[in-house]
Amino acid sequence: MRFSGTYTALITPFRDGKVDVPAFQALIERQIAGKVTGIVPVGTTGESPTLDTHEHIEVIRLAVEFAAGRCEVVAGTGANATHEAIELTQAAEKAGATGTLQVCPYYNKPSQEGLYQHFKKIATETSLPVMLYSVPGRSGIEIGVETTARLAADCPNIVAIKEAGGSVERVNQLVAALPKDFAILSGDDPLTLPFMVCGAVGLVSVASNIIPETMSNLVNLCLAGDFTAAAALHKQTYPLLKGLMSLDVNPVPIKSAAVLLGHCLEEFRLPLVPLTAANKDALTALLRSNGLLG
Repeated sequence: MRFSGTYTALITPFRDGKVDVPAFQALIERQIAGKVTGIVPVGTTGESPTLDTHEHIEVIRLAVEFAAGRCEVVAGTGANATHEAIELTQAAEKAGATGTLQVCPYYNKPSQEGLYQHFKKIATETSLPVMLYSVPGRSGIEIGVETTARLAADCPNIVAIKEAGGSVERVNQLVAALPKDFAILSGDDPLTLPFMVCGAVGLVSVASNIIPETMSNLVNLCLAGDFTAAAALHKQTYPLLKGLMSLDVNPVPIKSAAVLLGHCLEEFRLPLVPLTAANKDALTALLRSNGLLG
């Protein structure tokens, strides 16, 4: 399996302190209607740090059930403890996920050798294809280019990386260091076009929670080599993509947008809190200016 295309990092709707199952199912139906390649339940956007183990596994199970084979399900099962990541990954495999997203361990800041051993151990304990997730802004360290290349060479099922370091130069370095069939995907919506110009083959998107068809179209244009049309669409959508990332920490703006569009309730789990009144007004204006609100 090679990851390629548009994958939605799903929000997790809540109602009265529990996962809002009907809202979650409706969210997945909108993704499939928008022709995304896959969905990513319980990543950062899904507020995974605030879900307990049972909830985490249940959200993955629900995603598989609701997708019903119509799109890929890449389960967010990374952790800063290797044994926990293995436990979650094996549960996701048992639930029927088609892949796993493995975030760079956070807070404990292991060495590059520690990262290598962490991801290698997870890969040996699952048959799922593994997408690494380098996000130094969240985890405090990045998965080094050389470490990624070692893992690609030594672990047949480590086949992709979600790159969220914000650097086009690093994408160039990854392309040069990795096998041609190793997939690099953008982890930042506003950087999709420049990353794909440099050789990325897809996107793990936050914005596609509310505009799945638009993000799928952007990625498909890039994959088809029509960068002129892709650039026009990028220019049109960039203010929205940038705004969704700048009003507060993810996933607060995207879930707030989903609330304004009537897709879920305004319910977060502490320590996340709703947007301030001023930022909610700014988000409302942003959605209106992009034709998403009347």
